[in-house]
Amino acid sequence: MFRAIHQELQRQGILEGYRFLGKYLVSIDGTGIFSSGAISCPDCCIKTHKDGREEYYHQMLAAVLVHPDKNTVLPFFPEAITKQDGSKKNDCEHNASKRLIPQLRQDFPRMEMILLQDALSCNAPHIRLLKSNGYSFIITAKARSGSLLLKTVLDGLANGSTQELAGTTSKKLRCGYRYANDIPLNHANQDVRVNYIDYWEERPDGTTFIYDCVTDIPLTADNVADVVRAGRSRWKVENETFNTLKNLGYNLEHNYGHGKQHLSTVFATLMMLAFLIDQIQEACCQYFQAARTRLQSRTALWEKMRGMFREHLISDWESFYAAIIWGYEHADLTPKGIRSG
Repeated sequence: MFRAIHQELQRQGILEGYRFLGKYLVSIDGTGIFSSGAISCPDCCIKTHKDGREEYYHQMLAAVLVHPDKNTVLPFFPEAITKQDGSKKNDCEHNASKRLIPQLRQDFPRMEMILLQDALSCNAPHIRLLKSNGYSFIITAKARSGSLLLKTVLDGLANGSTQELAGTTSKKLRCGYRYANDIPLNHANQDVRVNYIDYWEERPDGTTFIYDCVTDIPLTADNVADVVRAGRSRWKVENETFNTLKNLGYNLEHNYGHGKQHLSTVFATLMMLAFLIDQIQEACCQYFQAARTRLQSRTALWEKMRGMFREHLISDWESFYAAIIWGYEHADLTPKGIRSG
């Protein structure tokens, strides 16, 4: 279903507005969907606390199409992070990504993507996985002092292989970039070559924000700022996706039920599918946009929609949203001032 919806968005030309750096930015991250100290199933991962208590949990790995200038995001199918058949070990984000990333490429073989991931993915095996599946990438680095990555960049300041730029942000804050191309990831994997950016930005409170990342995109003075913008949009999977699902009316953190094995994963997947439909409407449907504006918050809109479904026969979506926007006079949602002939 996720694949069919995205393919239709491609056919309608909707996705063209999400291109950035000539490709599509896909942010990947994981989140929890169930946790209990009492209820469990064969699929549950298990965390043992220091006091001996066991906690049973399910998580999922989400892949979300994002754009630095757009608040709407378009999720792909999520991958469940649950104990796999025949395995006694817990599943994890890294293993789930080994399943999700090839599947994403199989479902969208001609879609050029730049995958955005956090520092947990800044390792040679994962970068090799991305390259083998034909993905570009921007991955948060957090290079440690004394690491080969950082040492090569600092040495490059002397020999000219590292470039520096300074400027101001759109909010008139001072910022700067230090970048280098084709450097080894670390001592153990010197064959894995990456391009590195060290970005700093002064904040109004006097502190300095630091962001560094590795990428396969060749860096120049003309594109380094856009690469940083693209990389920092990784947080949209947290802010515009998980935060919305947990705090703005979808109730992702609420455990609707665990079931005997797969129910919590099914609920989370259906919730992500509903969220995709809502995001498409928010991006494309003028009726939905007007209803959203009329009710001001998502939570208020959901409550209004639930109430109308309980009380009225809904014949079509246009009438449904028109009734929310302009009000109605009859049980059949005839808009105010309009009488059937």
